Amino acid sequence: MPKRIMEGVVVSNKMDKTAVVKVERTFIHPLFKKTVRKSKRYHAHDQNNAAQIGQHVEIQECPPRSKLKRWEIVSFKGANA
Repeated sequence: MPKRIMEGVVVSNKMDKTAVVKVERTFIHPLFKKTVRKSKRYHAHDQNNAAQIGQHVEIQECPPRSKLKRWEIVSFKGANA
């Protein structure tokens, strides 16, 4: 089974080798037919502590590295990569 890949924005890098990435998704509300935005925060492994707040990154599933970390940063995207 392929590993999931998501894009998001780094919102915290205060932990050692960990970055918190906020992933936003949009969908149409089934009853009101309006576009709804939902976001979720993921703890992602950042081996070199390279992630900076505000950077756009891609995260990918990985085996559990700690209690909360099940994702790892794959690449940096955008202008400030």
